[in-house]
Amino acid sequence: MNTSMTKKRTNLLIFLFSVMYFTSYISRINFGAVLLEMVRAEGFLKSDVSLAVTASFITYGAGQLVSGYMGDRINPKLLMLGGLLLTALMNLCIPFCPTPGMMVGIWAVNGFAQSFMWPPLVKIMTGLFDDETYRIATVRVSWGSSIGTIAVYLLSPLFISTVGWRGMFFFSFGMCIIMAFVWMLALRNTDTSVSAKSNSAEASSERKNPFSGFALVAIVVAIICQGALRDGITTWMPTYIAEVYDLGSSISILTGVILPIFSIICFRATLWLRNSKVRNELTLSAYIFVVGVAAAVLLAFLSSGSAALSVFLSATLTGAMHGVNLLLVCMVPMYFKNTSTASGVLNSFTYLGSALSTYGIALISESFGWNVTIWVWASLALFGGLLCAAATRRRG
Repeated sequence: MNTSMTKKRTNLLIFLFSVMYFTSYISRINFGAVLLEMVRAEGFLKSDVSLAVTASFITYGAGQLVSGYMGDRINPKLLMLGGLLLTALMNLCIPFCPTPGMMVGIWAVNGFAQSFMWPPLVKIMTGLFDDETYRIATVRVSWGSSIGTIAVYLLSPLFISTVGWRGMFFFSFGMCIIMAFVWMLALRNTDTSVSAKSNSAEASSERKNPFSGFALVAIVVAIICQGALRDGITTWMPTYIAEVYDLGSSISILTGVILPIFSIICFRATLWLRNSKVRNELTLSAYIFVVGVAAAVLLAFLSSGSAALSVFLSATLTGAMHGVNLLLVCMVPMYFKNTSTASGVLNSFTYLGSALSTYGIALISESFGWNVTIWVWASLALFGGLLCAAATRRRG
């Protein structure tokens, strides 16, 4: 870590970054959490309402390219602040939208605003921390996203049962405004341009792409697969549970709390495996994809008998994909000179997969049922694992 920074200061900064990411997450996934209630309360079609989530994934992914490029050239603190303020405004607008079409436009802007969070944050962390501290920081910041997901899935049923689904968006707006003030105050005297790797500045500046062309393509497609599984299942699992087991929307949404709990466990397990057992990120990703395949196959055969078992297997599958995301999207950019750009490009493909699956799951489940949908999940996990295994052999 930067020698001028104490351990206490480092831990405080990591905590701040985690809270920032927590806030951005609750103002991004809240739409998916209350989507089922929107369908029931407003009479919208699943496929119509899901277009808003799909649009946000598309703009989030495209925005990663913009924010990644800008994060290497413009003060990343300001980029993140601007994104947070814009997402606050979009959350305030959603409750006043009378049609799904208007929601699509508003939430598409929100997706773009949210894209100014992760790549600039990677730039800040790689500038402040050494490699080992950076890996620890990425795991703890990722906890922010998981805890944010837990908060959303706990609070959504509360708001739905008291003031309605719109309350979730008003709450998210307030959280973003508070966080914006905290962010400005906490980082006003922190120089995020300082390199933590001062003792090896020349080596860092001469970093080259360590992956062959084939390996990069395989990594990108594997990232698309994990994004499709991670966010597609997270978005639609409450609906799946509600439709298969005939549960109310509030109870079904509450089952979504299990997914981020598993993701936190998987983050820790993945970091431990990376540091002590399998140091190659691509090889470890292939192994974790196999875990996802096993969970999906078991879900296809055993899910109809138990709602609890279905939630457990879905959580295992999404948790595994969070582990893959940590390796391919959070750690792989460290090997590139322009870390913000690399992070933005790789993360953009995550949300290409998210966009395809969010709308695709709605169509497949409506047309062919949930069992066919689950077999599609198993196929994606298998394909992602094969790609990572192939990329390991062709690494540059």
